[in-house]
Amino acid sequence: MYHAVGHAPAAAIRALSVSPEAFADQMSLLAERGFTPVSTAHLAQAWRDGAPLPLHPVLITFDDGYRGVREHALPVLHRHGFPSTLFVTTGWLRGAYEIDGAALDTMLDWDEVRELAAEGAEIGGHSHTHPQLDQLPDDRLRYELEHCRELVAEQLGVRPVSFAYPYGYSDRRVRRAVRSAGFAQALAVGNASADPRQGPFALRRMTVRRGTGIEEFARLVEGRAIARAFARDRALTKAYALVRGSRRLARKASRAHV
Repeated sequence: MYHAVGHAPAAAIRALSVSPEAFADQMSLLAERGFTPVSTAHLAQAWRDGAPLPLHPVLITFDDGYRGVREHALPVLHRHGFPSTLFVTTGWLRGAYEIDGAALDTMLDWDEVRELAAEGAEIGGHSHTHPQLDQLPDDRLRYELEHCRELVAEQLGVRPVSFAYPYGYSDRRVRRAVRSAGFAQALAVGNASADPRQGPFALRRMTVRRGTGIEEFARLVEGRAIARAFARDRALTKAYALVRGSRRLARKASRAHV
C-alpha cells in the first residue's frame, strides 16, 4: 500500500510517502525476484472463481490520488509492464468536484487519472471526502460510497469494482454498505498478506513508508518477519478500535434518548 511518491511531499503525508528512487528500487526488486503484479479486481476474481494466479502474485496499490503517482510511479510501472490499482478520493482530485482545502498534498486531476487507467492501472474508489466510514450514520455512509462510485464512472466511463477503506477502518455495517453500493471487493490495511479466507471485503495490505528500506521491503514481499515489522501498528490499531467502538455506542445511546 503506497500513498504519495515524491521528493518533497507535504508534512502531513511525508511519513506515508516514498521517494521516487525508493519506489524504483522496490519495483526492480519485484521484477528481479519473479513477482507478478496483478490488479485488485484480477486477484479477487481469481479467488472467487478458483482460477489459478500467476507465479508470486503481488498487488501494487496507491491510496488517495497524489500527483506524484503520475509523475514518478507511472514511468516505473510502465517500464516493467506492471499493473496497479489506484484508489481515488474523488473530493480530493483537482477539478469540478474538488473540496477546497481538503487534500493533504497536490493531487491528480481527472485527465491524469484517465491517463493512469489507459496505462493499465485499475481505478478504484476510496470515498468522496476520506472520512472514518465506521463513524458515519447510514445516510452519510451511503453518500460517501455511492457518490464516489458515480463520479469515477462518469469521468472514466467504467464503474469501479474495487474499494479501499479510508484509514483502513471498516466494520460489518460498512462492509455491507460497500457491497450494496456495487463494489465487488474491498481492501483494508491490517499490515499482513492478503488471503482468500479474509473474504473479498476485508483483504489486507502492508504499508510501505518513507522509512521502509529495501531489505525490509524484500522481507515483507517474501512474507518474512511481517508481524515483527508491524508490531507497533497492530497494537495501535487494536487500541484505536476500542476507542472507535466506544464512540459508536455513545452515539447510539445519544440518539436513543432524543
